[in-house]
Formats: sequence, C-alpha cells, structure tokens
Amino acid sequence: MARASWIDDDNHPDLDEHVSQLDHFAAALADGVVDEAELAKQEDQLKAAMRAVEGELSDEQHAKVTKLMAEVAAYTVMQMMHDLALAKVQRAVK
Repeated sequence: MARASWIDDDNHPDLDEHVSQLDHFAAALADGVVDEAELAKQEDQLKAAMRAVEGELSDEQHAKVTKLMAEVAAYTVMQMMHDLALAKVQRAVK
C-alpha cells in the first residue's frame, strides 16, 4: 500500500485523508458538538497511538516525532484561531 504524503501538491500540511479515516472523530463531530466524553475518548485514542509508537523509536526518531507532534499541535491551534478570527471579521462585514 502506497503511503499518503503529509504534504499536499501545493506544499501545505495535509492530514485530512488520515483524519477522515478516524471513525471515532467523525462520530464525535457529527452533531457539531464535542462533549467531555468524546474529548476523553479522543485523548485515550491519542495516548494509545503514542504508546504504540514510542517504545519502537530510537532516541533520534523519538526526538523527531516529538518535534513533529508539537508542530502539528501548534499549527492546529494557530489555524483554528486564524479561522475563528476570519469568521468573526466576515460576520462583522455582512
């Protein structure tokens, strides 16, 4: 099976294909509200995925993956804040 790149043809991060395969994520977002139980379930999924990989990594790989996860988390928060601010401006202009 060919691996899907993490970066799209326009040189932007592209994890949408990977995220769309997470059935629990789609189910949590289906009603437009993420409740505490759904957030806790996602946290458990994240910890399980981290534990499944962490022990198999060399120290160098661990450092690289740790940096990658931190960059993804930072990008996600920044993109969400940007999108929310843009939506606020667009509502004010209407």
